[in-house]
Amino acid sequence: MKLYTFPVAPNPTKANVYLAEKGIEVPTERVSLIEGAQRSPEFLNKNPRGKLPVLELDDGSYVRESLAIIEYFEELHPEPPMWGRTPEERAHARALERFCDLGVLIPLARYIHSTDSPLGLPANPAVAKQAWEELETNLSLLDQKIGAGPFVVGERPSVADCTLCGAFGFAHFRGVEIASDFGHVHDWWKRFLLRPSVQAQPGAPAAS
Repeated sequence: MKLYTFPVAPNPTKANVYLAEKGIEVPTERVSLIEGAQRSPEFLNKNPRGKLPVLELDDGSYVRESLAIIEYFEELHPEPPMWGRTPEERAHARALERFCDLGVLIPLARYIHSTDSPLGLPANPAVAKQAWEELETNLSLLDQKIGAGPFVVGERPSVADCTLCGAFGFAHFRGVEIASDFGHVHDWWKRFLLRPSVQAQPGAPAAS
């Protein structure tokens, strides 16, 4: 088994933080997005979409997409649960994880790649403006949903925390400040940064 990944990229970080929270060790191989290694014929055989992360199983097959990889490991290692213990907890955790992904991570990535793309994509001010407005709206909603709880979903870490961590870590990497205007979200980020699962990641922001 091997996980193909790249430091700081949001979806690989999401999977890597999840594995660290669970205490699961998986051999990894770095695929440099900056150098375009994801577009090499060798990697496209693993994922024709040229995206990370990708999990190579022992039988030579591949699991693509961060959430599918997380679900695979969650079934192999159900304790401690990262979706919750009851149907209600799991439903809320999955809903908030999707909100963190679709409402925060994706518009944030669109904004970064439209302004200062680490992949060298051309700037697009109109796309950047739309993405930033969407991001601010969704962060305001998320701020209300998180409240004063220690984690995105209540008292225990969940996959939603891993997704939001991937987004905020990417923002820090590109020098984008997004959390300071949203008190609960900002406090969550300061707390989650202290977790060993985050500090173990290459390029992780320093905890203060």
